Amino acid sequence: MTTRRTLLPHPWLSLFLVVVWQLIMNDLSAGTLIMGFFLAWGIPLITHVFWPDPPTLHKPLVLLRFTLRVLGDILMANLDVAKLILGPSSKLRPAFVEYPVELTHDFAIHLLASTISLTPGTVSSDISDDRKTLLIHGLDVADEQELIETIKQRYERPLMEVFQCSTP
Repeated sequence: MTTRRTLLPHPWLSLFLVVVWQLIMNDLSAGTLIMGFFLAWGIPLITHVFWPDPPTLHKPLVLLRFTLRVLGDILMANLDVAKLILGPSSKLRPAFVEYPVELTHDFAIHLLASTISLTPGTVSSDISDDRKTLLIHGLDVADEQELIETIKQRYERPLMEVFQCSTP
C-alpha cells in the first residue's frame, strides 16, 4: 500500500515548485499547469533520497513573513551596497564576524547561511565543524555585535519558530 508520504514526499517543496514554475512561465495555460504539477511531483519524488532528515514546517505564515522580510532586506541592501561602492572606498569597513548559531537542524543552519549570503554586503564564508559558529564576511561592519543581533532577530529567530528545530 502506498502512503501519502511516498507519493508526495515534500508537499511544501512541491507547492513552492508549482508557484515558481508558474512565475517563470508567466502563463496560466493548461499545458504549463500540467507541466508545473508534473515537475512539482517528480522532482521531490526523485530527490527525496538526498533529504535523510527533512525538517517539518510548523508555521507556514511565519515562513511567508520571513520570506517577505528577506526580499525587502535584499532590496534595501542592494541600495546600501550601491551607495558604498559608488562612494569613497575609505568609508568601507570590511570585517569577518563569528556568528554563534543557535539552530540545531542542518537544513535550518544552511537556510540561515544562504539567507545571509543572499543579502548583498554579507556572505557566509564557513561553518565550524560542530555547527555552532558561522563565519560571516561583511562589506561594511560598524559594530560586530549589532550585526550579530540583527541576524539573530531578523533571520535566525523566525527560522527557529518555523521549523521548531531549536529552542529560542
